Amino acid sequence: MNRLPPALIVLAPPLNRGLFDTARLERAADLCDLLAPEPVPNFADACEKDWLERVEVLITGWGVPRLDSTALASMPRLRAAFHAAGTVKNHVTPDCFARGIRVTSAAAANAIPVAEYTVGAILLANKRAFRIQRRYRELRGFRMWPREFPGLGNKGKVIGIVGASRIGRLVLERLAPFDFELLVTDPYLDAAEAKRLGARLCPLDELLAASDLVSLHAPALAETRHMIDGPALALLRDGAILVNTARGALVDHEALTRELVSGRIEAVIDTTEPELLPADSPLFDLENVFLTPHIAGSMAGETARMLDLALDELERFVSGLPLEHEVRAEDWDRIA
Repeated sequence: MNRLPPALIVLAPPLNRGLFDTARLERAADLCDLLAPEPVPNFADACEKDWLERVEVLITGWGVPRLDSTALASMPRLRAAFHAAGTVKNHVTPDCFARGIRVTSAAAANAIPVAEYTVGAILLANKRAFRIQRRYRELRGFRMWPREFPGLGNKGKVIGIVGASRIGRLVLERLAPFDFELLVTDPYLDAAEAKRLGARLCPLDELLAASDLVSLHAPALAETRHMIDGPALALLRDGAILVNTARGALVDHEALTRELVSGRIEAVIDTTEPELLPADSPLFDLENVFLTPHIAGSMAGETARMLDLALDELERFVSGLPLEHEVRAEDWDRIA
């Protein structure tokens, strides 16, 4: 029988409550030699028991400490880290790749609920459901809603997708059955691939000017910070809708707030910059804003999908099979 690699589950318990049920903990124990029967919150606690000197595999989640040179020096045998969450940029460092440590991400699993949420938001926003709900609650009566909200409905709308990322592609796939014209912009996408995704490739400025609704799915990188700034927002037609389920840093929020306060456009916002808006932010009270606290990604039972992906990758690693969701150094500058 092959030797099972010594492993630790490292994550912040408050952020990962309910991630490991009994069945999944048992599966992890079948795939590796768990040095600790329960997840540990940090490397210091593990160091006290000499686990770090022995560990070869980490299973990580939200709140895992950074794998910097100091941490890695205490884990001389570490060979792989399987992340049961999306981005690995909060804990993985270049030192990991320099050491040849294999890293995987469950971003593909987390993309599913974000895409589902986004599609729901697009369909409801085009029906002006969020604004009409507020007005209906205020009036307690009937109105000629199409007259009050011109352009009400989904038929024939132009939907612009900014970023053919995992989530952007899932959104395009899920929008295909509807009567939409789909546009997409992405510097790494060509026209043929865009067509295969059911969309027309065009520059960002053209997409912004032509779309009834724009949905953001680009990664948060130095070059994408505030890509939707004042001049970009000015290109949106009157009554256009901006949906952001990606990262708040993609948008200049001062410029966005000015546009929304003017009432010229509408927005569905799940991520903001800063992440926790000040209590006096106008976005909380504007009728043309539907604001949620970063709930599009995996929540509650949805997180199990990410852990299952991480454990699937661990099983491939132990079996000597190719990894399907490996994060490589050469992709670092392009991924979220």
